[in-house]
Amino acid sequence: MNGVVRRDPIALAIGLLGLVLSVVVTIATGDVPGIDDQVGVGVVAAFAVTIVLGEWFHLSASGFRGSAPIAAAAAFALALTTEVPGGQLVAYGGAFVLAVTAIAMTLGTATRVLAGREVSIVETTGRFVSIAVLTVLYRGVHLGQSPGGIAPVDGLVPWQRALLMLGLCVVALLADAVFTSLLRAVSAAANVRRTLVEELRSSLAMSTAVAVTGVLVALAAPSLGIAALPLFLMPLVLTLFAFRRYVSIRATYLQSIRTLSRLTDAAGYTPSGHSERVAELAVRIGRELGLSERELLDLEYAALLHDIGQVALVEPIPGGATVLAAPADQRRIEADTVAIVRETGVFEGVAHILEHQTTPYRQVRELGEEIPLTSRIVKVANAYEDLTAGARSARAREAAVERIYLGLGYEYDPRVVDALLKSTSSTGAGA
Repeated sequence: MNGVVRRDPIALAIGLLGLVLSVVVTIATGDVPGIDDQVGVGVVAAFAVTIVLGEWFHLSASGFRGSAPIAAAAAFALALTTEVPGGQLVAYGGAFVLAVTAIAMTLGTATRVLAGREVSIVETTGRFVSIAVLTVLYRGVHLGQSPGGIAPVDGLVPWQRALLMLGLCVVALLADAVFTSLLRAVSAAANVRRTLVEELRSSLAMSTAVAVTGVLVALAAPSLGIAALPLFLMPLVLTLFAFRRYVSIRATYLQSIRTLSRLTDAAGYTPSGHSERVAELAVRIGRELGLSERELLDLEYAALLHDIGQVALVEPIPGGATVLAAPADQRRIEADTVAIVRETGVFEGVAHILEHQTTPYRQVRELGEEIPLTSRIVKVANAYEDLTAGARSARAREAAVERIYLGLGYEYDPRVVDALLKSTSSTGAGA
């Protein structure tokens, strides 16, 4: 079984370029610790194994930015560590650090793909970009270390060195956020500033833990040696287990919402599995358009609950296909849906998506009305599912797309329709 790989050509190209360049520069400059340097080889091996394991134990869940905090913290520590016990300075430079990090990250990522786990090339490349920025700034700019040479002593007292390291880690993490935001904004043709703010908000807590852990390991290495790595990574390991527990609780919460969404199926208002199919398709379209994990979570909830207002109908719509209903009926179902969702008191963001799910796209072009992209996605995904009626035949899908194209630019956002075509062609199925 192959893993779910969220690709981005630009991110993939940058990641591969970084891997090749770091290896080539390392070999060309001889920036490698000698075989007889058992301490240096042992230190590098320990960091490399930790990075591989950290990439394997990747954190990923709906509503959260995917991250590999153990791998990132270990790579930061490798970039910042220049001394081991006994006053011995490590004899490898920035190029070697990046080569080891790139190879270890590639191995960890490849292992996840082979195991059938989800991987985001954008997030993985973003982590490598942050490590490259930190390595260049600390070893190249601050220390002025030459390839293959011993890292010079900077002459700073411990607290000054700690502040400098922490500041450089913050700059590196900002580079990751900017890089990731730019790629996602370009992919979704979204506002870069808004995407960056969302990225910073979703990654702030974990990024802080990564920076502090990397600095602590590097500062403790001259006294504790490689033992500093497991010692200071332990809080992140515990956080990993706590996060997985939280994800399990969230999965139960999502299951409750799925159960609520099946109310219209059980009452005979919609075909069996309609809401689940719309939600699955909407999330695929959202990923194609580069939505953040938080937006994808709200989008999934909205798509699951988008037809719940049909329970207020006296007579069901034939086939539950709201796309074929009169505009006035669509608006009434939308209003009832929003009212039901708002009664929960916890789904305001979802309600905001649903109160625009029937709004024609022309009102964006002609009236300048603000319609959330997520609302436009629900509209297209629901129309496609209604028109195919759950059928998976190529003929049914082609007929649905042809019908949607009749409303292109008038009822439906052309960018969302393009993303629909890409997401359905990549799966070979309609839902």
